[in-house]
Amino acid sequence: MANTSEKEPLFSKKNIGLVKDPLTDNNPVTVQVLGICSALAITAELNASVIMALSVIFVLGVGNVVISLMRNVIPSSIRIIAQLVVVAALVIIVDLTLKAYVPDLAKKLSVFVGLIITNCIIMGRFEAFALGNTPWKSFLDGVGNAAGYGLILVIVGFFRELLGSGKLFGIPVLGDPVEKTGLYATGYENNGFMLLAPMALITLGLIIGFQRSRNKNLIETH
Repeated sequence: MANTSEKEPLFSKKNIGLVKDPLTDNNPVTVQVLGICSALAITAELNASVIMALSVIFVLGVGNVVISLMRNVIPSSIRIIAQLVVVAALVIIVDLTLKAYVPDLAKKLSVFVGLIITNCIIMGRFEAFALGNTPWKSFLDGVGNAAGYGLILVIVGFFRELLGSGKLFGIPVLGDPVEKTGLYATGYENNGFMLLAPMALITLGLIIGFQRSRNKNLIETH
């Protein structure tokens, strides 16, 4: 007889799907429409987008594991409080790390790093997944959803900084707009509107539209 108690491989197709699905057709930002505020607020610079993405990956990945480990001992009546304590502790670690190593960027992200505590994606994964699954699956789910969130931040930040200031990570890549070198020599001008919050919403909307044009199943019918 086959051994029915054989353990599932760590990187089984199902487990890999926990990481891959949120990157595409189950993206928490473009499909579930969660975590929109930071996607609009901090994506004027690619550097800030990457730092925020890495911060959320750390908080959600580690947080999911902690909640999973505690799932059998957390009383149902205080589970939300327990989840908030866990995520707040992890956010404090992120905040202090940023202040120690990238103080200038930490000042720009200070308010938004704090708001990670109330990010719908994080609390949603704690409640919907980590409370009912093993630490390993919870870790993969956390990393996958956070990476899906971070991917959208990076894409939006890429286009906003490139088209808005002609830079990436603060480094000029299109030439010098004052000396009129590179692309600017052809008459190109930076689109300052890209650096304003409304263009973050428009850029995100274009990404959502593009994704739905490729997968008709994502189009809402009501």
